[in-house]
Amino acid sequence: MTGTPAPASTGHRHFAADLSSQGAIQGLIVAIVGYASSVAVVIKGLTAVGASEAEIASALLFVGLTMGVASIILSMRSRMPVSVAWTTPGMALLAATGAVAGGFPAAVGAFILVGLLVIVAAFWSPLARLIAAIPKSIANAMLAGVLLKLCLAPFVALKELPLTALTILGVWLVMMRFARLWAVPAAVLVALGAILVQGGAANIGGFHLPQPLVIAPRFTVEALFGLALPLFVVTMASQNITGLAVLSTFGFRHPMREGLSVTGGLSAISAIFGAPTINYAAITAALCAGAEAHPDPARRYIAAVFSGIGYILFTLLAAIAAALVLHASPILIEAAAGLALIGAFGGAIKAATEDEAERLPALLTFLVTASGLSLFGIGGAFWGLVLGWSVRGLFRFEIRR
Repeated sequence: MTGTPAPASTGHRHFAADLSSQGAIQGLIVAIVGYASSVAVVIKGLTAVGASEAEIASALLFVGLTMGVASIILSMRSRMPVSVAWTTPGMALLAATGAVAGGFPAAVGAFILVGLLVIVAAFWSPLARLIAAIPKSIANAMLAGVLLKLCLAPFVALKELPLTALTILGVWLVMMRFARLWAVPAAVLVALGAILVQGGAANIGGFHLPQPLVIAPRFTVEALFGLALPLFVVTMASQNITGLAVLSTFGFRHPMREGLSVTGGLSAISAIFGAPTINYAAITAALCAGAEAHPDPARRYIAAVFSGIGYILFTLLAAIAAALVLHASPILIEAAAGLALIGAFGGAIKAATEDEAERLPALLTFLVTASGLSLFGIGGAFWGLVLGWSVRGLFRFEIRR
């Protein structure tokens, strides 16, 4: 893709003049695709770390609000199509890590720490350089290890619910062939249909707005090393850095400090309501930054603004989504979540193993992370990162000698 440089100064431009139906519709499509494709991953991750139905509804309410507000603020200020999203790989990390000592309050403490670390990375360059120094192979191997279990779920479901799982998988494959953008939302729709047929509608209890819940955080050593640090690495390496790179391919150079300070600050504040971390969008970023949003690059920010509006509107459904998913067969939700992550898993495996000199450290990182190893209450993602980086350093030291 050849990027067309965005105007260096667009302060004189007016939103009303730039508004277009093409940009508005594309932005709402981005919100629908982004939400439907990964909300199951978010709910699965929150459930795994001990959140209740009411806490999940509160989390979805505030993560939707922060995603929407951040997308609107960053796009309007810069006149660039800056999409903000929840950290889908990070939510997969929660699902893989499971409950930590201290329960959901400890996870909330980890969310707050991640938000603060993102702010520190925005203003303290040594931390940003440290994250950038994490080898791509090791970071992607850790991500692949985190994603593996959920990516296996659609095929595990074939054993437990063969007809339903085969239908979901078949719809996903057909849509991947003919309408890739809508493949995961279509699979999620089929899964929701199956949940309703199985009696899930009885658990919704009618339409009702989600209620905010303040959750007193707990800060524990186990959650710091087992959850906060791996979540910070995944958020920075697989989301923020990637999201900025996607924007740059279309000619948009968004100031990282501004993006990190806004997303980190909103994440730290909304975490007390159970909301997970937000970041630069990686997958949906191209949908707002490309020509589909508008032929004129200077007017593509409208799509990102409307994606933010869409995310805010989706918060009205937070309570229903939480009730419906939590009363469904867990394997169905895991299957839908796994299909949403297969593309990310494939990309992570490719990036982790393409350099032969770093393949062994990357494979060790992947295997330790995927194993579910827990030492001293700290999960496998941290130990995989430590082992892989250490082995890589040892091998490079030997080569230099």
